Amino acid sequence: MVRGCPWRHLQKIHLQVVYPVGKKYASTASAPRLKLVSTPELKALFSVDDVKLPSWVDGMCMAEYLPHLEESLEGQIMEAVSLIDARRHFIEALAPVFGRPVEADPVFCRKATLLVASGVFTFLVHLFIPTQFPKQQPALMLQSSQHFNSQGAPIKSLLLTDYPWSPRWEASQMAERILEFLVDESLNFKRYCNEAQQQT
Repeated sequence: MVRGCPWRHLQKIHLQVVYPVGKKYASTASAPRLKLVSTPELKALFSVDDVKLPSWVDGMCMAEYLPHLEESLEGQIMEAVSLIDARRHFIEALAPVFGRPVEADPVFCRKATLLVASGVFTFLVHLFIPTQFPKQQPALMLQSSQHFNSQGAPIKSLLLTDYPWSPRWEASQMAERILEFLVDESLNFKRYCNEAQQQT
């Protein structure tokens, strides 16, 4: 399903069902509580927490519910696989603006790291690309290559998500807008790094 996928075992999604038990007899059972659970590796592609479960109709039995659930899940998983290409296209669009990424997730395209310079200040930009990209924008984290804390670890920014973004933009425009944001943010980050290093 996904080229180059490192999974060694079949990934599974399980449905947990909890039926309410009451002291009084009812002719129709109450709707059960339903929850999807998956293997941890599957979250790189698809989060079951984001799945909207089909509604449970009064009087329905599990044999009636499961085909609807399977059909819904199949469609959502196929969409998740198709979004890998959107993320890959975005990572490829970063290269003309920033140069080739230093590192990128080649399978699920969820992460990329860029080397950026603002004058003599050099830093890394880590992009964390959500499974719901482009509806949700990537989170950015800046990491200095010149400033270190008292433990010797590089100084990093908090996750940045407050920058101009539209899912309707072309991937090249998304990359250009991130560059425009970083031009200003690099000055703030350099100041933050200098202050943090002076405190150590």
